[in-house]
Amino acid sequence: MPRDTLTADRIVRAAIDLLDDEGLDGLNMRSLAQRLGSAATAVYWHIKNKDDLVRLAGDAVWSEAEVPDLDGADWRTAAAAHATAVYAMLNRHPWLVQAFGSHLLYGPAQARHNDFSLAVYEKAGFAAADADRAAAAALAFVLGSTLGSAAQVSLNRRLNKSGEDAEELMADAMSRATETARQFPHLRRRLDTTAATEYAGAPDRSFEFGLRALLDGFEARLAAGGGDGAC
Repeated sequence: MPRDTLTADRIVRAAIDLLDDEGLDGLNMRSLAQRLGSAATAVYWHIKNKDDLVRLAGDAVWSEAEVPDLDGADWRTAAAAHATAVYAMLNRHPWLVQAFGSHLLYGPAQARHNDFSLAVYEKAGFAAADADRAAAAALAFVLGSTLGSAAQVSLNRRLNKSGEDAEELMADAMSRATETARQFPHLRRRLDTTAATEYAGAPDRSFEFGLRALLDGFEARLAAGGGDGAC
């Protein structure tokens, strides 16, 4: 394909598809060029390197998460809707969670969400410094809530490529984990009443429970006069 038929936007969209399918480890300029029906050298005319490509792809998927109308909702409703939208986006693109720990990520779409978070918590009544902290805490909670599913996607991909029996490996690991857990009383009680395969994942509605608890804590802090930067 001639170089002038490629655009940076088209390359980024193809990179997102490749990242969704293969993860960060599966992204390279050669495999991306194959998807585009082009030569790797043609891709480099538009995107400098892999790090730039991950940064651009990461910012592009932030555009998928809806930014609520803060003027039409109270701060808590807007905060919950925003966190839920970002959580859904990260679950659609689990590679982005991993990229937070290995790449410098920034761009206008991500900045728009960061700016919205600050606006939410300033509207709630937090002083600027505490609005920063509240926004950071909310983002950390959302990212942490997606780590498990992102790790599972990555693990499944690695096992499937290993040539070994993925189901057998998972079953063996689950058996060993259950044996270890039974040495501890609270885990043992739960395993005695719940199938080990069911208990291995996060309990149902963990994200909703945690988000509500987080926002309850913010609300309580504001009610106690902790929105002015005081400890």
